[in-house]
Amino acid sequence: MLNNIKISNIFFLDIETVSQFPNYDILNNNTKRLWSDKIKYFAEKENKSPSELYHKAGIYAEFGKIICISVGIIFEKDSKKLFRIKSFYGNNENDILNEFNELLNKLFISDKYYLCAHNGKEFDFPYIARRTLINNLKLPKALDIAGKKPWEVKHLDTLDLWKFGDYKHYTSLDLLTSIFKITSPKDDIKGSDVGNVYWKDNDIDRIVKYCQKDVLAIAQIILRYKGEELIKNYNVTIV
Repeated sequence: MLNNIKISNIFFLDIETVSQFPNYDILNNNTKRLWSDKIKYFAEKENKSPSELYHKAGIYAEFGKIICISVGIIFEKDSKKLFRIKSFYGNNENDILNEFNELLNKLFISDKYYLCAHNGKEFDFPYIARRTLINNLKLPKALDIAGKKPWEVKHLDTLDLWKFGDYKHYTSLDLLTSIFKITSPKDDIKGSDVGNVYWKDNDIDRIVKYCQKDVLAIAQIILRYKGEELIKNYNVTIV
């Protein structure tokens, strides 16, 4: 699987997002109205008010923001697979996106590179693109897919690959790591905990560590897909 793609040409990433505001009550009236419209389906389905569902705001680019982007690359040295991780994080989303997109533009001068995330095609890639435009920044080449043919889009998705054409099928990153006997990145917090850890605990370092674990897990899954040896924990470097 993926025999035509060199593992060193894959740029792994994961993002962590939260709501733009700590709670629903401080939203202005127009934003409350727009949020109610956006969440109407879930409000009716779950019989909950828009305020009770505001914890979901982080998953929508129009109502959320990015607080961490972690990226990783695999390279070989002395016949060993090494993994290097770098994170862009903080309270200033504009700075996060500006630094990350600058890195993307430097890397994607060549068409040989790929972006890879779990559920990236449905979440990470479009979320970064939308928040980039909302922050009045220029869209990086790697995310500017308008008008491109499918085979010209250099995006890999561990979830999409696992579907094997079954578009009804969803498999979590946690489940994939379990069945492939990879260390779970969910040993501390899960995605649903990120909002509280950020807004209530004010512990962004904990979120960054969680994001980095996800990036490593995504890379390990791709190695499993390719039938290659996993990366040893002592060969992981955070820069």
